[in-house]
Amino acid sequence: MDTPLTRLVGVRHPLVQTGMGWVAGPRLVSAVANAGALGILASATMSPQRLRSAVREVAARTDAPFGVNLRADAGDAGERVRIIVEEGVRVASFALAPRRELIDRLKDAGVVVIPSVGARRHAEKVAAWGADAVLVQGAEGGGHTGQVATTVLLPQIVDAVDIPVVAAGGFHDGRGLAAALAYGAAGIAMGTRFLLTSDSTVPDAVKARYLAAAVTDVTVTTAVDGLPHRMLRSELVDSLERSGRTAALLRAVRHAAAFRRLAGLSWPRMVRDGLAMRHGKDLTWSQVLLAATTPMLLKASMVDGRTDTGVMASGQVAGVIGDLPCCAELVDRIMAEAAETLDRLTRGRTVG
Repeated sequence: MDTPLTRLVGVRHPLVQTGMGWVAGPRLVSAVANAGALGILASATMSPQRLRSAVREVAARTDAPFGVNLRADAGDAGERVRIIVEEGVRVASFALAPRRELIDRLKDAGVVVIPSVGARRHAEKVAAWGADAVLVQGAEGGGHTGQVATTVLLPQIVDAVDIPVVAAGGFHDGRGLAAALAYGAAGIAMGTRFLLTSDSTVPDAVKARYLAAAVTDVTVTTAVDGLPHRMLRSELVDSLERSGRTAALLRAVRHAAAFRRLAGLSWPRMVRDGLAMRHGKDLTWSQVLLAATTPMLLKASMVDGRTDTGVMASGQVAGVIGDLPCCAELVDRIMAEAAETLDRLTRGRTVG
């Protein structure tokens, strides 16, 4: 299927696997790339040294294009951009709108820049700064999310910018791809759907929790880091929502200490990163620390398999997913279903 997205990044299918921390590692990214979609390596949970080795591992596993996701507000974002350029990565995606100078550096090196946005004004800003495309996530999406549904947000942004728009939030099958194309999108991005594949390294016990979840089991809470965060309801979420400030602070300090050791960060650097994630919100100190150490909460579930003490970021689509195909099977199925859906609609219009 030929769309502005496939032409821009050089993939066969207009599907993107989002950069999920501790999930989107070399194995999943290369499997997605080999299936003809765009795999995005998550770098926020990696040191710069680990990022370079992960990029090289993906490149050794596939000749297809892939990307790296960056935190635009990270203190070492510039160093990570340098690694992307030096290693010849095709695409740089951002969880937030990047600074203009980062876009310029990447584009000067021939890297395709695709920021994620959750509002029309943000899309207009990064488009004016030279972004090559935007990924638009509606409220149905997992992780940090907004309040506007994809079906409302997507057409707004398609009408507002002249660059390819990738739709995210609520997609898991070919019918969703067909719907996004009808709205004017150039493709769709999926996180939870690719997490729930046999190529994903997420522990089986955690995948089982996702597969068992109903749509109503996927909640939005601000208890983790003070920002709206969509995830599976769990023991940890219940505990955080019940905790007083003192208990929340003690828990945050424990997680912060563990993440500091793992990532080799100083306490001042961690606090700066946490403050950078506030986005103008009035957060408590425990929330600032949790904002900086959310990766440890994700690691507990996505790596260690601790569904009782970890965060399980999730889109609402977890409630309608019931299998674990490999990436190649999933991509083929989505594309076949999209083609069938579009053909049926075309034939219906012709007959009518």
